[in-house]
Amino acid sequence: MILNVILQSSNLVTDLNWMSVVFAAIPVILLIILMGFLKMSGDKSALITLATTVLIALFVFHLPVADTGLSIIYGILKAIFPILIIIIMAIFSYNVLVHTGKMEVLKEQFSSISSDKCVQVLLLTWGFGGLLEGMAGFGTAVAIPAAILISLGFKPIFSAVASLIANSVATAFGAIGTPVKVLAEQAGADSIQTLSTHVVLQLSPLMILIPFVLVFMTDPRIKSLPKNILLSVIVGVVSLGTQYVAAKYMGAETPAVLGSIASIITIILYAKITATDEDRELKAQFPKRSTSEVISAWSVYGLILLLVILTSPLLPLRAILAPILSTTFSFNIFDTVAQSDIVRSVKISWLIDAGVLLFLGSIIGGLIQGAKIIELLKLLGKVFKQQRKTIITVCCLIALSSVMDFSGMIAELGLALAITTGSLYPLFAPTIGCLGTFLTGSDTSSNILFGKLQASVGHTIGVDPNWLAAANTAGATGGKIISPQSIAVATSACGLQGREGEIMKKAMPYALGYIVVAGLMVYFVPKLMGTLIF
Repeated sequence: MILNVILQSSNLVTDLNWMSVVFAAIPVILLIILMGFLKMSGDKSALITLATTVLIALFVFHLPVADTGLSIIYGILKAIFPILIIIIMAIFSYNVLVHTGKMEVLKEQFSSISSDKCVQVLLLTWGFGGLLEGMAGFGTAVAIPAAILISLGFKPIFSAVASLIANSVATAFGAIGTPVKVLAEQAGADSIQTLSTHVVLQLSPLMILIPFVLVFMTDPRIKSLPKNILLSVIVGVVSLGTQYVAAKYMGAETPAVLGSIASIITIILYAKITATDEDRELKAQFPKRSTSEVISAWSVYGLILLLVILTSPLLPLRAILAPILSTTFSFNIFDTVAQSDIVRSVKISWLIDAGVLLFLGSIIGGLIQGAKIIELLKLLGKVFKQQRKTIITVCCLIALSSVMDFSGMIAELGLALAITTGSLYPLFAPTIGCLGTFLTGSDTSSNILFGKLQASVGHTIGVDPNWLAAANTAGATGGKIISPQSIAVATSACGLQGREGEIMKKAMPYALGYIVVAGLMVYFVPKLMGTLIF
């Protein structure tokens, strides 16, 4: 690849066209200004930025007209499958519970665990959300917890921001470890266990800090600080220990799943041990539900989780079902970095697609809860209608990231950052991963874009390539907090369409702090170990 040749050459700075870097940065800056400062709605911001990106791709980066069109179509298809389908079906699953009245039972379940709002937020966003991310990914971990938080009485803006912040660390091993497995291929990692362990180590302080941020956001009173610190440290240490063991001995598939399950158990045990008289009185106020009522109330989310587990790469059923019913859209698009046509495809395996599983779980669960099929289909149609702005937003965002990818803009930005940071590059390596996720909305896509670049820089500056490759996905998890696609999911789930800029401004400081911590870990840990070759 041309990036490797450039990185290994002695004239790095002269090989880079800095005017091209400026033009490549325009879409990123424009999107932030439109959404964050001018407070323009997501759909309008995305449309304007897409149009600007297309013009830059055509006239500055000389991407052929036909290939520009194909990259837009490819991006839209990637947006629909699986991202938009998952967003819509996740919201549909919540609406089914509201329609059947079973959401009230779930609210009782969560409230009866503890009256402590911090416990409720941590259980839903860090625990349950992390489990959804580990199993399915692609927005489920933001949409579902955010919607449930609102039903429990939390404000929509808080619910959206808290869910975005929580959906960070777990994304490294989301969708059964897909990002790290892709990263291992791109970076040529010797051992996926070693790479996974590096990722966990780089994210280790954040596994304690993020739970603390969540509980502090929920209850910022000084008198609650000792309790908040204790809860976040306990949950964070359990999550860290579980993820480290899973990564070291099992690989990339299970850290997020097992870490989240361990966190859920820990939070529930903490709630029981620290239960007050108020908690016991509150629990006594709730009507006693029969086992069948509880099973019925959990049938939607229970079936979704069961279907996701059964069709996960951990079990053989996935390999059996995947080839039975699938559709593949292939595109032959010119790539200005490789200077050749590249075949990209969007493959939909209908029997194991996460969006389809969400749909099936919602429909079957809704029928169990007493709804009629015609009512459920009408409800689904209503959700599609409500999400029309989100559909435009996500399609435009993924299309513009696709255009930026094929035209070479993303590679130009990543390379510029690598060159300008010099020997301090490890400090900024997570920023490149963050940039990739901000632009594409996907940790996996960020690793595809920059995983090889990070490893190449490692070879050049004498840092373990696996360590810098891991830094890419560590940074990518932070970019997930402020990714416009993730924000679009949050606004959809919370009924805040048009307020994307407000959420981005609130989430931005947390994302910046996240990247600083990740950068410090990447830079200083090898030095503390006594060598740059970790």
